[in-house]
Amino acid sequence: MAKTLLAQLRTMTTVVADTGDIEAIEKAKPQDATTNPSLLTTAAQMPAYSKIVDDVLLDAKKQLGDDAADDKVTKLAFENLAVAFGKKILQIIPGRVSTEVDARLSFDTEKTMEQARSIIKKYESAGVSRQRILIKIASTWAGIKAAEKLEKEGIHCNLTLLFGIHQAVACAEAGVTLVSPFVGRILDWYRKDTGKDYQGADDPGVQSVTKIYNYFKKYGYKTQVMGASFRNSGEIIELAGCDLLTISPHLLEELDKTEGTLERKLDPEKAKSMQIEKLNIDEATFEKMHAADRMAHDKLSEGIEGFSKALVQLEQLLAKRLSELEAQSPKPVGAR
Repeated sequence: MAKTLLAQLRTMTTVVADTGDIEAIEKAKPQDATTNPSLLTTAAQMPAYSKIVDDVLLDAKKQLGDDAADDKVTKLAFENLAVAFGKKILQIIPGRVSTEVDARLSFDTEKTMEQARSIIKKYESAGVSRQRILIKIASTWAGIKAAEKLEKEGIHCNLTLLFGIHQAVACAEAGVTLVSPFVGRILDWYRKDTGKDYQGADDPGVQSVTKIYNYFKKYGYKTQVMGASFRNSGEIIELAGCDLLTISPHLLEELDKTEGTLERKLDPEKAKSMQIEKLNIDEATFEKMHAADRMAHDKLSEGIEGFSKALVQLEQLLAKRLSELEAQSPKPVGAR
């Protein structure tokens, strides 16, 4: 019996589910899972997860007291919701879940570290080991420096919104656990900029991840590469052999229904013999390379803005639901 492309992919790459939908994760059976603000906002609106949202809101209200302002309750609930989804996901998967720091902190090293520690504390107080958590942080210079310090505290990081080799090398030099280069968003930018379509190995997103993977393996970095944000299964096929790939449920299903031979495209042994120039990335070099890379500059700014908007939307959803819950709850005797 012929094996599916997904079954073959699992033999050479760790498959990660890119979703906040717990039912989809149960179906896909990935090793790891990752969420982001957009995915959480979507999941929070699904009827299947209304109890998680309500429980988080009521718990936040209880923690802060009945006199607490609604905006404070909503803020605490928002911080706890990602952890609540993460705990549910960890009951299904054998590996790790990625939980993201507020994207609005992307240029603040200290506040990023503060929230990362808070997330880890919440998981650990629920009996979840920090070894099963990856803290997602945007790949700004400030974010990378925060991750460097967090890694030294035993808090493992997944550097996201990564589009350029300068970001990747800075992350590897900082000793981060994982980087998530965004394949599909790179493709989106080049399609819009050039008006061309790209297929297979010509896909600029595929080329970017291949370049990062080969650089890391050539120079022996421990930082793993997890391709993310796929637009089609062809991109995934071209990156077979990457350390990890985080894939949406519909593409996982497509790969699981497709039979054929999957060729390994990325190989650490082959990378070691490649002629690749070594880069030295300090802050000045990072900022210079970032300014010169229009795609990376545009997509990082756009990604932070998009995740920030999703967080605002999520906070608004939580505030609306809190009002509904308060309206439903009986008022104390004597209250007017």
